[in-house]
Amino acid sequence: MELNLDSEVLEAYGYTKENTKITQIGTGLINRTYLLSPLAEEQKYILQNINISVFKSPQAIADNLRAIADYLSLTSPDYLFIKPVSTANSEEMAHIHNEYWRMLPFVPNTISLDVLADPKQAYEAARQFGKLSRLLDKFDAKTLQPTIPGFHDLGLRYEQFMLALNQADETLKQDAKQQLSDALTHKYILDYYNSYAYRKDFPDRVMHHDTKISNVLLDSETNEGVCVIDLDTIMPGKFISDLGDMMRTYLCAFSENETDLDKIKIRLPYFEAMIKGYLSEMKSILTETEKELILFSGKYMIYMQALRFLTDFLSGNKYYPTSYPTQNLDRVKNQFKLLYELSVNEKELQDIIEENLV
Repeated sequence: MELNLDSEVLEAYGYTKENTKITQIGTGLINRTYLLSPLAEEQKYILQNINISVFKSPQAIADNLRAIADYLSLTSPDYLFIKPVSTANSEEMAHIHNEYWRMLPFVPNTISLDVLADPKQAYEAARQFGKLSRLLDKFDAKTLQPTIPGFHDLGLRYEQFMLALNQADETLKQDAKQQLSDALTHKYILDYYNSYAYRKDFPDRVMHHDTKISNVLLDSETNEGVCVIDLDTIMPGKFISDLGDMMRTYLCAFSENETDLDKIKIRLPYFEAMIKGYLSEMKSILTETEKELILFSGKYMIYMQALRFLTDFLSGNKYYPTSYPTQNLDRVKNQFKLLYELSVNEKELQDIIEENLV
């Protein structure tokens, strides 16, 4: 759809309504995204409105990206890191009417996918996310600011779940009786993580934290990976955040909104491709503890997402968009089925990991 933006947003970047074409694009639920096509230029741009209800400190995003861009320009100058374009006043964002906007260069001849259709795509995406972390291996992750504090903190998510459980209406508890039992039974995943959390060889790294397939650009002809995008959530974290999120979103052909649980299966070719792609970049820098936790990363992230959906259901569906009252509960069932499938296929999955660690 073609539409107009506030003229002040365009003017902040030196454009006007008369000399640009604006089209809304993307399927993300967080930031509003537009394609800006200047009529007198070949270069196109991505213009995004930053959702300040999710990202409380947009300046933290800007500071993180600037620090990483500066580091990569010195250490890996050929790497394509999509950093924001400065405003006409040389600022990293435009602050217009209490809204924050940023502009990014559009990368031609690339595509971003909403759904994986081939294991090669999983390989390329995993390789790109792994490559970014590898290139930032020597970067001091502690210098980055958390853009969403506690985002992938399973301990925090469990606390939020328990608080919601204690405050929830009895009817909701009854509706979610089996899922509550599953959530409590699987607390061993949190306990297992905590037994590793303070090991010296389980470092904080620079992680993307949102590794769904739509956040990587692929060459539109060859499907080879080009670069990683949507960098708002780059911040310190454990490697399991990125790899686990890939397992959660790449391994099943159906999303968390699928209600036919018989369809929730692990696609082994996609798992193998993802592991090969990620370890082709990360194997040389992963510690022994991290290598031990490769498969566990999937359990960690799937369980966390199940808890988040369940917490939202118990709280009255305030966070995740829903189209019917029990959708979050159906999402919980979906995630626990995916967790079950990961567990029953564990030996074969672990064998694939071991083969690729050699």
